[in-house]
Amino acid sequence: MKPELDPKQFALDINRRTFLGRAAYGLGGMALASLLNPGVIGGTARAEERWRGIIHPPHFPIKARRIIHLCMAGGPSHLETFDYKPKLKEIHGQPFPESFTKGQQLAQLQNTALKARGPFCEFKRWGESGQEISTLFPHIGGIADDLCIIRSMHTEQINHDPAHFFMNTGSIIKGRPSMGSWLLYGLGAETENLPGFVVLTSAGRTGQQPVSARQWSAGFLPSKFQGIQFQSKGDAVHYVGNPEGVCQSTQRQVVEEIKRMNGILAGDTIDPEIQTRISQLELAFQMQTSVPELTDFKSEPKEMLEMYGVKNPGDGSFASNCLLARRLAERGVRFIQLYHRAWDHHGDIENGMKWGAEDCDQASAALVKDLKQRGMLDDTLILWGGEFGRTPMGQGSGRDHHILAFSVWLAGGGIKGGITWGSTDELGYRYIEDAQQMHVHDLHATMLRLCGIDHKRLTYRYQGRDFRLTDVFGKVVEGILA
Repeated sequence: MKPELDPKQFALDINRRTFLGRAAYGLGGMALASLLNPGVIGGTARAEERWRGIIHPPHFPIKARRIIHLCMAGGPSHLETFDYKPKLKEIHGQPFPESFTKGQQLAQLQNTALKARGPFCEFKRWGESGQEISTLFPHIGGIADDLCIIRSMHTEQINHDPAHFFMNTGSIIKGRPSMGSWLLYGLGAETENLPGFVVLTSAGRTGQQPVSARQWSAGFLPSKFQGIQFQSKGDAVHYVGNPEGVCQSTQRQVVEEIKRMNGILAGDTIDPEIQTRISQLELAFQMQTSVPELTDFKSEPKEMLEMYGVKNPGDGSFASNCLLARRLAERGVRFIQLYHRAWDHHGDIENGMKWGAEDCDQASAALVKDLKQRGMLDDTLILWGGEFGRTPMGQGSGRDHHILAFSVWLAGGGIKGGITWGSTDELGYRYIEDAQQMHVHDLHATMLRLCGIDHKRLTYRYQGRDFRLTDVFGKVVEGILA
């Protein structure tokens, strides 16, 4: 007599259909795991090992081992910083020529009478290179010979959040990885007890445009590559210490047991996020020691605090954050991003620019000088600038958003110092279309090149397509490379 079919047993049996299905998922999972960490298949990788990147060997000699992005959130006016326009000053208050603006995208000045607004401050030539820099920034002027000032920057997004996102990810589509995440994915970190991508924020007295956490998101990359925001005041990382009554050895036991259970789960389920959970738990344990030491400025001499303009260490100021950025760089953090929210000057631009400069000028220059005297500037790339510029037309007592021209500067990490790259028309309205224009995609391609990466070959397959930071655009600007 034929035995009765047991449905449960049949579902558990290895028949041809279930075998093929399970094999497909298993092989696909193994392939994904090997792409994320080539050592997995060989059995040599441990979940808690430091991520060392997928670029082995680098495509080019590495000039910049780390990047510090000093992000002036809100969009500082290029016309009061690094792009002097005497002709604009000459026609101050007069109707702005329609030939410049006809058919162009404006933010809040659309369908209004446009009047020229000249720069309110003076400019001066600084250093042996004679670079023109506003007198609002005397400390940055003092390091002019170390700077590459780019005047021909242009972008595609005219409102703050998408413009920030475009500057960070090369896209306005949500879910794309930030440049810090791409760099960490490509090269890995040089530290085992701190995150490889750290973000700090500060705020000025005015022009405080909000900044969202999606600016440092890992997007579709595994979450281990996202930026970690450190608090600028108080404890840099919440809950990094042990609860009262829990000693370090007890905490170690807890970490090991959770790691063991996650390891069991990882053995049953091929999921990169489980590996992330294991490695991040181990990192959190290491940070219980590394973070308090990192944020303790007692070892910094008084002269160093004075050079940066730090009045109270850990007070949440841009100056404190710049000093902390140097300490992070010393400890092997790959990408450090400092947002200072102070530059959205639709009104009262004269006071706003002065206050913003007071907050950032001294500390920005001090960071360059400090790294230089420690021998670290040669392999540290510093980027200073906002998400877009401001209009040469006035908006009341301020300036509107502007995407066709703005200025940033670069220093260190394989960049030529003492040069100005690119230019704008006589009124500072549009970049001049020549070999020295620079789009955001070009900036990203050039930064990756300095880090030893071909931007066309740093890709990640997602939803059936290979993505990259520069999408299908971008060219390396060879003329600014040392």
